[in-house]
Amino acid sequence: MDESLAGKLLVASPRLTDPNFARTVVLICTHDENGAFGLVLNRPLHEARVSEHLPAWAGHVAEPPVVFQGGPVETTVGLGLGCFSEPRAEAPGWTPVQGNVGLVDLSKLPGTDGAPELERARVFAGYSGWAGGQLEGELNEDGWFVVPLWEGDAFTQTPESLWREVLRRQGGKLAFFAFLPEDPSQN
Repeated sequence: MDESLAGKLLVASPRLTDPNFARTVVLICTHDENGAFGLVLNRPLHEARVSEHLPAWAGHVAEPPVVFQGGPVETTVGLGLGCFSEPRAEAPGWTPVQGNVGLVDLSKLPGTDGAPELERARVFAGYSGWAGGQLEGELNEDGWFVVPLWEGDAFTQTPESLWREVLRRQGGKLAFFAFLPEDPSQN
């Protein structure tokens, strides 16, 4: 591993054949020689409203107010991602990922027990995980594009279009991929 990808986005390339990750945008939360952990940002579970599963968090989540599928690993585990108005190194129940975006402990409500108020949050079921060297192998096979995170990516109100939006703003060859049809036979 040359450098940690924590805080970066993985954008699925058309070469990635795993259906769990087709056209996904994954925020890498941790990455080291032991592996990587991330959350898929563009898979809302429209039938799973936060108000039904974690009612205390309903007033804190960004639109759409639904649970997102964070990945295929441990899909019954709830995880939170939050954003402060400015970057913080430490706060109760907070693990920084990039700038003012980080993981939040869903058992600590913002503004209670010393936990600071969040500007916005997102709730995920499950996560994306890679064993040591696995992600590097997928990168070597051109399965992913690595791009910078924009704060709004994690909390977009239009998650279904995030894959195209992130590719488009990269320009060049990556922008070209944003215009490919989902079914290559329709090209």
